[in-house]
Amino acid sequence: MAGEWGLAPLDELVDDILDRRGVTPLKLGSDFVSNGHRVISAKLIKNRRIDLSADEPRFVNDVTYRKWMRTPLLSDDVILTSEAPLGEVAYISEPLDWCLGQRLFGIRTNKNRLHGRFLYYALQSEEVAHDLYSRATGTTAQGIRQTELRRVKIPLPTIDEQRAIAHILGTLDDKIELNRRMNETLEAMARALFKSWFVDFDPVRAKAEGRDPGLPKPLADLFSDSFEDSVLGEIPKGWKVGRFGDVVKQHRDQENPLSSLDDLFHHYSLPAFDEGQTPRLEYGKDIKSLKSRVLAGTILLSKLNPEIERVWMVDVRPDERAVCSTEFLVLHGRPPFGRNYVYSLARSQIFRQQIEGLVTGTSKSHQRAQVDSILNLAVVVPPSPIVAAFDHSAARLLARTLESRRDSRTLAALRDTLLPKLISGELRVGKVGYVIEAKI
Repeated sequence: MAGEWGLAPLDELVDDILDRRGVTPLKLGSDFVSNGHRVISAKLIKNRRIDLSADEPRFVNDVTYRKWMRTPLLSDDVILTSEAPLGEVAYISEPLDWCLGQRLFGIRTNKNRLHGRFLYYALQSEEVAHDLYSRATGTTAQGIRQTELRRVKIPLPTIDEQRAIAHILGTLDDKIELNRRMNETLEAMARALFKSWFVDFDPVRAKAEGRDPGLPKPLADLFSDSFEDSVLGEIPKGWKVGRFGDVVKQHRDQENPLSSLDDLFHHYSLPAFDEGQTPRLEYGKDIKSLKSRVLAGTILLSKLNPEIERVWMVDVRPDERAVCSTEFLVLHGRPPFGRNYVYSLARSQIFRQQIEGLVTGTSKSHQRAQVDSILNLAVVVPPSPIVAAFDHSAARLLARTLESRRDSRTLAALRDTLLPKLISGELRVGKVGYVIEAKI
């Protein structure tokens, strides 16, 4: 890298580095309030973004905010975790009144020398990351002090070249983020439809009260206009109560990847789910334990720590060998239940509450729901025509999420290929920008 661009210590390229060192609350949580300035903790910085859903929100009031933050976070600032884990980064694209928690640095670059988003990508490059980690200390948890962070060497092309590199890589990341947000919206729409029909029974309730259910007449006619009692409480007349195992079939086929050392597997692991629902492509020799086979059209449901919702609509092609952690149940809908119905049911709040009540084990990090108990959970079983109507409607939404995830995987692979070459200077901007525009 040094042979392509010049290098300079971060200390020479920044206007400020914000951190919370020295202003720790006297008692854990004593400075938190019910609303105010959102506190960003280190655990929220993962997968190159700030994941606000990864923790219960915490807030501080104006007094504490001014004590902890010398200045608000500004656009083009970079957030870096200093410990546990070290080196996770996020880019700030607009001013925020959030408050940095512990184990975080807020890096503000000198705009004449270092473009913030270029620094964000440089910190992800192997050479800069190696320099960062080599300056860390600690035995149980590696951490870096601000004095050492300031000594980390950063590649230094011209500021115009930095902007061009940041634009190319940023265009790819922006499209990936757009896909992620679109998927959240599409899945929320499918879940809302499921809740309306199969949890709140809105069409039945409307007809029972003499109101228009707001559906096309052929669809509205599928719903009854009254309720009856059941072991699950009031359900639409003519519907049944069954077991989750009546809705799904569990596939129990297993495979030992170590028997196929040089074969490539699409590995659907728990970490892969947590890191953006992207299966890892790994050789059999690198997968060290027995796995479950994953078939096309199945849904994965985690039985480990069920308070963490891990329900995965997998995208397995016919020519792919796919395996998953044995912590997942591999499920296929029993006719007439399609995978869109199964996926929506497994993600519904009422089902999540039931499965969370099944946990065994004393260790908070290794609580499990037993498979037989999951399959025996009581569920409402609607008539087949209504199930088919839902599956048809949800398919139009959820199929698009699979398409956009494929698109995002392609874009991420391109970004990860270009990043080290652009940051090091091995590849100059030139025609790369035109290629990216064509991909997008």
